[in-house]
Amino acid sequence: MRAIQVSRFGGPEVLELLEVPDPQPAPGLEVLEVEAAGVNFADTHAAENSYLSEQTLPFIPGGEVIGRLPDGRRVCGFAATGGYAEKALVAPDACFEVPEDMSATAALSLLVQGLTAWHLIKTSARMQPGESVVVHAASGGVGSLLVPLARHWDAGRIIAVASTQDKRDLAIDRGADVAIDSDPTNMTAAIREANEGKRVDVVWDMVGGPTTDASLAALGRFGRLVVYGMASRQVATPIVPAALMAKSQSVVGFWLIDCMRDPVQMIAGPLAELIGLVQSRVLQPLPGHAYPLSEAPRAHEDLRARATTGKVILTVD
Repeated sequence: MRAIQVSRFGGPEVLELLEVPDPQPAPGLEVLEVEAAGVNFADTHAAENSYLSEQTLPFIPGGEVIGRLPDGRRVCGFAATGGYAEKALVAPDACFEVPEDMSATAALSLLVQGLTAWHLIKTSARMQPGESVVVHAASGGVGSLLVPLARHWDAGRIIAVASTQDKRDLAIDRGADVAIDSDPTNMTAAIREANEGKRVDVVWDMVGGPTTDASLAALGRFGRLVVYGMASRQVATPIVPAALMAKSQSVVGFWLIDCMRDPVQMIAGPLAELIGLVQSRVLQPLPGHAYPLSEAPRAHEDLRARATTGKVILTVD
């Protein structure tokens, strides 16, 4: 089969299209004929071995796939072997049926980005109706779902942060009250100005570095900063726990893999709710960006350059 393999660590240039042996069924695992694979910032970190879990060479990237099981069911799920391939091994218990009329982009946007957005709001931030929120990378895969979900669940003022005017306009169209530039210079002041001079209740941050520093400084009393990525590859200033006491603030981390400890309650339940919201048109994932499998390096380049909006996928013909 054709697959993208990483044989040395590095940037997008290390993604190579090769012919490799087909995966073989194993106890509890079945072969999925891959329709498309999701591309995530985690994959770009895996290629350079800078992610939370260490990689062993060689490997096929890609943790999420949509396709068909041997019994013909169309499912999306988490791959036991790399998803950037024509075939991947999946655990049927970790797969979820997808309506035939739902696009691969929409389905994959819900599996990782949608579930992440759901848990960022419900589990990590525990957002309450009327609270002010800041969404960094508001037109990205997670951010473009965070904005309408926060609106649906009665957030107060929604402040979107994005790198271009087009992306900021898109965030407004999806339900943000105001959108500001992602330049971290004077970002604390910009966030407070966007919140009518007040500090904010919740910030969702996947950028890291100075953006994290500025976001923490913009939090109000009992404010929560939820960190779920480090796209900038920059480390934030270390946080002194005692400094959080003065305003009763919280800094929370989130990694979707941890939700797999309870797949029924933390994966299947929220995913079913998200699919229902899409089918009722309450939630509409962005069209996203689709690349053929052979263009995986360009997909990583564009994602890292923030040249994409919505979900990025690799299609397999």
